Amino acid sequence: MLDKTKQIWFIGIKGTGMASLALILHDLGYKVAGSDIDKYTFTQDPLQAAGIEVASFSKDNIKESGQVIVKGNAFKSDNIEVAACEEKGIKWQSYPDTVEEIVQQYTSIGVAGSHGKTSTTGLLATVLGEAAPTSFLIGDGMGKGVKDSRFFVYEADEYRRHFLAYHPDYQIMTNVDFDHPDYFKDRDDYASAFQTAADQTKKGLFVWGDDERLQKIQPKTAKKYTYGLKDSDDFQAFDVVKTTEGAKFHVRAHGEDLGEFTIHLFGDHNVMNATAVIAIAFTEGIDLDVVRKGLVKYTGAKRRFSEKDFGDTVVIDDYAHHPTELRATIQAARQKFPDRKLVTIFQPHTYSRTKEFEEEYVEILKGVDKAFLTPIYGSAREKAGDIKSEDITSQIPGAEVIDFDNLKDLLAYKGDCIVFMGAGDIPKYEVAFEEMLEK
Repeated sequence: MLDKTKQIWFIGIKGTGMASLALILHDLGYKVAGSDIDKYTFTQDPLQAAGIEVASFSKDNIKESGQVIVKGNAFKSDNIEVAACEEKGIKWQSYPDTVEEIVQQYTSIGVAGSHGKTSTTGLLATVLGEAAPTSFLIGDGMGKGVKDSRFFVYEADEYRRHFLAYHPDYQIMTNVDFDHPDYFKDRDDYASAFQTAADQTKKGLFVWGDDERLQKIQPKTAKKYTYGLKDSDDFQAFDVVKTTEGAKFHVRAHGEDLGEFTIHLFGDHNVMNATAVIAIAFTEGIDLDVVRKGLVKYTGAKRRFSEKDFGDTVVIDDYAHHPTELRATIQAARQKFPDRKLVTIFQPHTYSRTKEFEEEYVEILKGVDKAFLTPIYGSAREKAGDIKSEDITSQIPGAEVIDFDNLKDLLAYKGDCIVFMGAGDIPKYEVAFEEMLEK
């Protein structure tokens, strides 16, 4: 249990969820510190800005008393600090169980789904934060704790069923699109995790109405609402107008026109994410003009369609790694930059996912003007596989595998829209290319 008289020590504090949680607890008055690998990650910047100690892994960090240990999901007995806990008989609590302690203190809203969790969580936190004190935990390494909050908004990760630790008041489910084939047996096994999460939701479940698996999910206790583009949806977006500045659209709530809303975000998926947020706010009785202000204020999460300009060259960074996410990112780029050639640099993420979705990756990347793939990014749990990036590029006319030895070839596409996509370490390629552009 969390205890303000003790130090909260995070094993793996630079993980995206762990860093967010550390920031929240720090804001709420807890004494927070932690450890991780020495390699730089973007999540350490907010931690250091908050004055939170980030140490290297060491068995000496684990004390016999005076600490509450929070262990990151990725760390097992081969980690020196986890091993030290086991040797000293010190119990730890998991990241999900720690989040659940916070969930139970506020009106809580979880955001689950195969895609769109981070963006929707960030948008929801911004909108609700305009209306009332709101604490939030977002999977891009950002978290904020506000004392006397009315709301707690958090991203609910389905991997290894971690989100089943949570019992929120409300939950948004953006989609149930099969992922994590290294853990889930099949599509039914994957969907069953979302059914259990729905059963653990107390008041309201908001689901995208066009998802067939979400149509089948029926929560035990919570009232179920759908959002989407159809007349049959409880919350319907209509009269959608997309421009190079974002989108404008109306929303009906149970048949009542709530008026027009504006977002400075791109792609159909962001219209759906915004509709889900409006549905939550409407259900909680929040003034719609306050909702409109929050929607316009939000400009996106880290590594979600993050744009930089280098003269007439646009570079976009996005976390997309599943086929559905690639489609959404490419659509958004076409919407915002309709007159430019679209060049993509995609880093496949894990061998099992690449193998599972090989045909879809080929189909999607055939639709861009020029496709590059980096070598496949493995993971701690999956270091090799029976597929390589060349197996994909060989099926796409003009596609190439790119690495540091030929990264300079991208300079031929100055003046175009260049999109880096992936969930691994693809930012290293992007940073190197941006340095070339600056020279």
